[in-house]
Amino acid sequence: MPRPRRDDWSPVTRAVPPWLAHALRAQRGPVPWSAVARGALGGGPLLLAAVLAGRPTLGVVAAIGAMFAGINDRPGSRRASIGRIGGPALAGAAGLITGTYTGAHVSAVLLTLLLTVLGLLAGAVSALGPVGSSVGTQLLVGAAVGAGMPLPEPGWQRALAFLAGAAWLLLLRLALPTPGSLAGDSRSGFRLGFRSDSRPGSRLAFRFDGERDAVAGVYDAVAALLDAAGTESALARRAALTAALDHAQDALAGPRLRRYASSSAERRLHAQYAAALPLAEAATALAWAGDPVPARAAEGPRRLATAVRGNTPTGPLPAPSRTVPALRALDDALLRAAEAFDRGDGEGGGDLHSRNRSRTAALRTVLGARGREYGMRVALCFGVSAALAQALHHTRWYGQHEHWYWLPATAVFLVKPDLGPLASRVLSRAAGTVLGALLFAGFAAVLPRPEGLVALVAVSGALIPVAARHFAAQTAVVTVLVLALVMAGGEPQASVGRIGETLLACAVVLVAGHLPLPGQRGGAAIRARLAEAAGAAQAYLDHVLGDPDDRATRWALRREAYRTLAEARTAIALASAELPPLARHAHGTDETAATLELLVDTITACAVHLDDTGHLDPHHIQHLNELTARVRARGDAVVRLTPGHDRAVR
Repeated sequence: MPRPRRDDWSPVTRAVPPWLAHALRAQRGPVPWSAVARGALGGGPLLLAAVLAGRPTLGVVAAIGAMFAGINDRPGSRRASIGRIGGPALAGAAGLITGTYTGAHVSAVLLTLLLTVLGLLAGAVSALGPVGSSVGTQLLVGAAVGAGMPLPEPGWQRALAFLAGAAWLLLLRLALPTPGSLAGDSRSGFRLGFRSDSRPGSRLAFRFDGERDAVAGVYDAVAALLDAAGTESALARRAALTAALDHAQDALAGPRLRRYASSSAERRLHAQYAAALPLAEAATALAWAGDPVPARAAEGPRRLATAVRGNTPTGPLPAPSRTVPALRALDDALLRAAEAFDRGDGEGGGDLHSRNRSRTAALRTVLGARGREYGMRVALCFGVSAALAQALHHTRWYGQHEHWYWLPATAVFLVKPDLGPLASRVLSRAAGTVLGALLFAGFAAVLPRPEGLVALVAVSGALIPVAARHFAAQTAVVTVLVLALVMAGGEPQASVGRIGETLLACAVVLVAGHLPLPGQRGGAAIRARLAEAAGAAQAYLDHVLGDPDDRATRWALRREAYRTLAEARTAIALASAELPPLARHAHGTDETAATLELLVDTITACAVHLDDTGHLDPHHIQHLNELTARVRARGDAVVRLTPGHDRAVR
């Protein structure tokens, strides 16, 4: 598959350092109006209810829980949002209880040590992925807030208020309709553990939203890859197909009361997702061959995407020519997809939507190189920040304002790796905090209290989904929201202290983030991800050569191979955009990942060819031999493939 040319970049882009380019880049897209509405109805009404009940401090904690839930309320299905919001909320409540009781009964030195150990644990858990990162973040922020925020309520009441705030926003996410989610058959709703019933009064108003769009996006990505076959954009289109499949997999794999799909509509959607897997395989094989594909071939997947979105019949699908094995595989996959779409009961949906990662594998990740490296980095930053905060607090640097928790809480967000390169995070955090604090100082001077603060919390909550496009903008909005909550809880205006503590946290994380860790070789996390990707490619290759007839297992292994490669690519891109002391550890890893991607593409092409002919031709054998040799020849032993596949395929 051809590689994109880097000389297409503009001179301005090439002249800006990667870490600064990341700080200047913002995401684009339509305004998520449904998320904006949920944000407006989240923390503001909770704070208002608490103020009217005479318990403003409980309202502050509940609004903080709603704020974190709003930050985790990302695009996707309702079902997936349960884990994205619920898991971190439970961790935040646990952190609040831990911080409250330890902060009240232990000395400053022992508290700092306990928070450092907690940082080690939370950092290791963060290596599990985006949800794990949110769990670790809320655990540490909850512990810092519980230990440092002066509130009259006991720890268990704070935890319940925090959970109530998160549960309120999750309820809004589950109950409020999403634009476009009510399209199609009224029977398209899914029910958590309830069987469909034709009686109108027995239906739950719980519609598909993100799931349908996610599955349709897979078919669109297949069509785009077919259009790009034989061009320089094929590699980018194949990466986009991987991202679309990952998104659909996550959207369909959320928690349910039953193990399998509980309604015919849900089973039908699962079957439509499963039908996309052989189409994706055939499209990848065609793109690997490097020859243009007739435009007619992409029309079928595009019509299937329209049928998924509208929950409508597919109609006649144009058949591609059957001149080569990959085109014949595409035609066969279209026929099977048409049968799956026309089947009304959703039979054949199966359970193909989870990564099947065991607890042992998760524990191995937490205790492995990634977990150790990130855990030690978080523990160092969180522990040093907590120690400085305790020293400044007990020497009365804060005056009458007891909010030392801001310093370690800020460090937690700065050390999160999924928010961009370290230097970019620090720059964005500093700029966003200064802007947010100055804005709040102006608002605090003119707004009435407490109604003005409640309105400011509601407006800030509504802006969080829009501000999430850039870390600095999100920081500014969250700063305004938090300062409003602090003042609503009875503390004085604290903009100046917020700026000072944030700048100090930025300095701590910038220094600690570039220090060499004892017992850790630089770039261990990247090498661990590449090793996982190589292992997934090895398993995929073994299955294709050893048991090519088991297609369901083959597609699952193919998904895991591409998904681990995408995660490795993301980690490499992030590390490459760091300052030189950290970016040097990523040198050469991009070439390794590219070789592994080409190897998985080649294995896919081999699988399609084996299905059609029952054997591999010399062209496929040569590519497999060359690529496996290139991977094994890496001098730093980043990844390994078992030798002997060159003999096995002959």
